[in-house]
Amino acid sequence: MSVEAAEFRRILGHWTTGVAVVASVTADGDPRGLTANAVASVALDPPLVLACVERCADTHDCIIASRCFSISILSQADESTARRFAGDETRDKFRGLAYHTETTGAPVLDDALAWVDCRVREVFDGGDHSIVLGEVIAGDAGEAEPLVYYRSGYHRLAP
Repeated sequence: MSVEAAEFRRILGHWTTGVAVVASVTADGDPRGLTANAVASVALDPPLVLACVERCADTHDCIIASRCFSISILSQADESTARRFAGDETRDKFRGLAYHTETTGAPVLDDALAWVDCRVREVFDGGDHSIVLGEVIAGDAGEAEPLVYYRSGYHRLAP
């Protein structure tokens, strides 16, 4: 017997995570992205990260087709960006936001606290998600406080 989805969400909601935008690009060059908290570093040599992406998200298909993605880690100032990319709308999430591309062509948010640009190395089945393993090709980090997610809400670290 497995745990019901709502109960599973409630239980795991007690795990505090960072907040990021995972993004890729369509074959036509249009950026796509979604808010994610299921991202993690995997290895240092070679530098690997993972992102868990819902299969029904349009960003999922872009990542699979383009074989690249970025992870833009959000700061406390970026809650509105997190909410924008968490929405169901598939188009125009990038409208009015400054972003650039690095090596792979995946969009990186200019205001991100930190970011990595990745080539897809492997994709694993994760139920209704795919676990995408990416090799980090480029990245950078700034100085700010991170946006965190806890019990279905965005929070800030206490000073």
